[in-house]
Amino acid sequence: MNLFEFVADRWDRISLEAWLHVSAVVQCTIIAAVLGVLIGVAVYRSPIGSAVATALASAILTIPSFALLGLLIPVVGLGTEPTVIALVLYALLPIVRNTIVGLGGVDPAIADAAKGIGMSRFGVLTRVELRLAWPAILAGMRVATQMLMGIAVIAAYAKGPGLGDEVFSGLVRAGSANAVNEALVGTIGVVILALLLEGVYFLISRFTISRGVRG
Repeated sequence: MNLFEFVADRWDRISLEAWLHVSAVVQCTIIAAVLGVLIGVAVYRSPIGSAVATALASAILTIPSFALLGLLIPVVGLGTEPTVIALVLYALLPIVRNTIVGLGGVDPAIADAAKGIGMSRFGVLTRVELRLAWPAILAGMRVATQMLMGIAVIAAYAKGPGLGDEVFSGLVRAGSANAVNEALVGTIGVVILALLLEGVYFLISRFTISRGVRG
């Protein structure tokens, strides 16, 4: 059975795994974005706070995926829970760092001008600073999403959802019938999904970032 026949024969299963894979990555990126932006907002005015937040997020990223999942399994068990926790933790660094950089790059004169016309501190943050920092935040989310597409494959080790099942099954059954097809389907599927999400981010940037800010 060649690759195309394999895909046609198992299309229902592969399409479901692909949907679960991209769904897990997108949802974890959104959760990480909420947490990362809140952390960035909390520390961006403090050099020490920014350094600590970035260092902690960097430290998490240095933990090997297998090791982190192995540590989470005894605590939360197998399945979706360790996958979500691991993906959210790995996505934090680019989002936190880019939020700090984006907010820190806003010209203080612009914030002062907003205050001068009567805006509250919350209004300046949400209506001026976060809007100007949005391109950097979106770039951080984009990097995080691409990272998670690959890391989500490793999550199959903890019985997580997605195309990792195909890759692991192919590796475990190396040498048997369709083992190569399974590994290829999982790998190529992840690449295709990553490219599709790149297209989504391109559209989001086109519709949410003004032409003047995009330069």
